[in-house]
Amino acid sequence: MSTAAPPEEQLNTAQANVAAAESTSTEAQVIDGTAIAKSIRTEIAQSISELKARYPRFEPHLVIIQAGNRPDSTTYVRMKAKAAGETGIKYTHVQLEASASVEEIVRVVKKLNNDDDVSGILVQLPLGDHVTAEGERTVTEAISPEKDVDGFHAYNIGHLSSRASTPLFSPCTPSGVIKLLESTGKPIEGVQAVVLGRSDIVGSPVAAMLRKRDATVTQCHSRTKDLPEIIKRADILISAIGKPEFVQGSWIKPGAVVIDVGTNYIPGEGFLLSLHKRGAKQLCGRIDSTKKSGQRLVGDVDFASASKVASYITPVPGGVGPMTVALLMHNTFQSAERLWNAARERKVTPLKLNILEKVPSDIEIAMAQTPKPVAELASEIGIHPDELE
Repeated sequence: MSTAAPPEEQLNTAQANVAAAESTSTEAQVIDGTAIAKSIRTEIAQSISELKARYPRFEPHLVIIQAGNRPDSTTYVRMKAKAAGETGIKYTHVQLEASASVEEIVRVVKKLNNDDDVSGILVQLPLGDHVTAEGERTVTEAISPEKDVDGFHAYNIGHLSSRASTPLFSPCTPSGVIKLLESTGKPIEGVQAVVLGRSDIVGSPVAAMLRKRDATVTQCHSRTKDLPEIIKRADILISAIGKPEFVQGSWIKPGAVVIDVGTNYIPGEGFLLSLHKRGAKQLCGRIDSTKKSGQRLVGDVDFASASKVASYITPVPGGVGPMTVALLMHNTFQSAERLWNAARERKVTPLKLNILEKVPSDIEIAMAQTPKPVAELASEIGIHPDELE
């Protein structure tokens, strides 16, 4: 499952935002997610190139299904297509009508599940107002866990939450958060980590990933009491609550690592002026005169105050956002490599033979043996169930 990302215009300025943040007189080191994401894409491209040199038929292939033409979804799909091109991953965009039903989308997903040329499948959410949360879950669960490069199938989420297992894929944004944490060199094991948010997309998966790395995790939500006091104990703070500049620097433990997953827009000038005329003066201070539209993208954390306390901090944009797409490319390559190796190792397991001294007749042999089920044999030689007659 994927959610809409900031407009491309905002993401294109990520490097500038990072540079501006680094030039300010703050104590925190800015974690450059744009640069780290680029290094990940470069490494993937090199790995794909090396494998293709050995196996010319090897070709990772990502398919994105989109219903309708929501501008935000279209922008995000375009970003993924660009990243796929940069890394050498084949990309296919399946465009469906905005009115496409759950059943229609599931049929497309199942067809792609059985296509051996497809490495990863992603359904761009939301699907439309007529599709309920249950319908979206039905679509997500229709994707084969082996091609669930977004990492949100119940199989993968379940294995992510278990100490005794490893998922085939981890969700992209939480994986990006962990990569950013690791880039600081700060320990995760044994430290106090606070996660703000309990969504299935970021909050809960990243809490599970931190627990697997032996952090002591406190997960907070809208009903949590004494939130500033809890945050003050955090060596690592992950914020994914969708409240602009909510977390203040005075709440943060000195030296903490702050990862801001929030993507929030402060309303534009025209909208705020209309609010002013209606008496909502308290909102008008949020106009950003440095932007042509009067609108800017901010995180959940007040960067100006937090950067004076934290040891490391991510900017918005230019922090977590670029990592999400980079980790999607990583998952797609990982899937392609796994499926390629499985196909090369495919073998037929013969039935056990009962050797007799006296060679029996063909009829006796046939009657004495229990045939292998056709579906089992088909699976061994790479024939899908819907290809059997």
